[in-house]
Amino acid sequence: MRKPDPMAQPEPGSFSRRGLLAGSAALALMPVSAGAQAPAEKAPAGKATPPEPRSLKAAPAKLRLKPEPAPETAVWRLGEEAAPILRIKLGEPLRLRVENGTDRPLSLHWHGVRNRNAMDGVGGVTQEPIKPGDSFTYDFTPPDAGTFLIRPLVIGGSSEPSGRGLAGMLIVEEPSPPTVDQDLALLLQDWRLDEAGALQPFGQVAFAAAAGRLGSVVTLNGRPIPLTLEARPGSRLRLRLANACNARGLRIRFDGLKAYVAAVDGQPTDTFEPLKATLPLAPGTRYDLLLDLPAQAGAAGAITALIGQGLPLATLTAAGEPVAQAGRAAIGSIPENKRLPTEIRLQNALRRDLVLTGGVRPDKTKPGAETPYQGDPAKVWQVNGASGAAGAPPLFSVKRGGVVVLAIRNDTGFIQSLHLHGHVFRLLHQLDDGWEPYWLDTVQIPEGRSAQIAFVADNPGRWLLSATVLERFDNGLWTSFEVS
Repeated sequence: MRKPDPMAQPEPGSFSRRGLLAGSAALALMPVSAGAQAPAEKAPAGKATPPEPRSLKAAPAKLRLKPEPAPETAVWRLGEEAAPILRIKLGEPLRLRVENGTDRPLSLHWHGVRNRNAMDGVGGVTQEPIKPGDSFTYDFTPPDAGTFLIRPLVIGGSSEPSGRGLAGMLIVEEPSPPTVDQDLALLLQDWRLDEAGALQPFGQVAFAAAAGRLGSVVTLNGRPIPLTLEARPGSRLRLRLANACNARGLRIRFDGLKAYVAAVDGQPTDTFEPLKATLPLAPGTRYDLLLDLPAQAGAAGAITALIGQGLPLATLTAAGEPVAQAGRAAIGSIPENKRLPTEIRLQNALRRDLVLTGGVRPDKTKPGAETPYQGDPAKVWQVNGASGAAGAPPLFSVKRGGVVVLAIRNDTGFIQSLHLHGHVFRLLHQLDDGWEPYWLDTVQIPEGRSAQIAFVADNPGRWLLSATVLERFDNGLWTSFEVS
């Protein structure tokens, strides 16, 4: 196999290391609260004591999403924060008892974690959903450092808890992280509100069959945008940006900032500057970014969503005493993940073709219009002609350690974003002669186009390949495979 060419032009819907697709509360740039449990005290020899689980309750709350005099919005949240950020060290166990204080079944998916199957958090497949009033303890040790999402994921019932606000981030810190002055996590969400500021009803097939539930208000860390972020002049920052929107995929641009991508979907990559300072950000996607603020006080930059004429998400301003920069090295890379293979041997791979169908078709004669959906409301989307169902057999089985290549064709009328559970993959070149030089767990495929992904099936259990647009997931856009 020819080595991957980092200078190769990417196919539409993909991105390369050298260039990705061009696709008013104040918050000080302080380290995010860890929220993770303290390490357990040492037990006598031969009697290891696991740490007590900390509790996180999913429950109704109020959140100001529109300025006064509009009332606060009735939402759901995990714990006391609008967007909880859990931080642990690599090798540290996470033990979290999730209490369900809502009136819907719940489970939490640890999006991007190569987890034990029983802890993957897919209600109806890897665990029984947590009934209202019950609890479930997630107990696992993440094998990789990185930036991961926490999303509700229950077969047929994910859109509503997510659209009501249940989301968070899990950060697993490297043993030797890059030296930065501040490390900030930014969780993007959107909310579909009516004129009075209340959440609009859930469950409309019209949303599920088209673009999904697109919100009318965007927040970062549960706060209205744009956030005003301040740090000392000359500061080196690490920004961890994650998209937890139900359906909104967007492109973001860095204005007045030279940001370098250091990790994609939680996995390190050789640092690179995005093409035209722009990155695609599909639901479920995460980036770790490194950047240096200008040394002059008052200098400012912005992170802008390319929606309409541009939607400012955050401003970064240099304020205060400058940071001493003598002897500071240039921005480098995050140490590579040694637990991942250096190559994937494709010669004897198990190969499967997947075709995505369903949904409405956009009316090209009327921009923004779609043909009404006429099919079964319970089977809006299909993979290889079948809608995902908890009791359905896996699409294929593979022996542990086997290599799998999936050729996925998007025959729907919309760009599709898919997430591979329990594994990470390489995005193959179209001629099967190499791959892009980064690891992913989420891929975007434009309408009418195809993508090939390859991965080593080294994690036993039944795993999903699922839409990250949750209305589509709820209405059948997922399938599963088994690693034995």
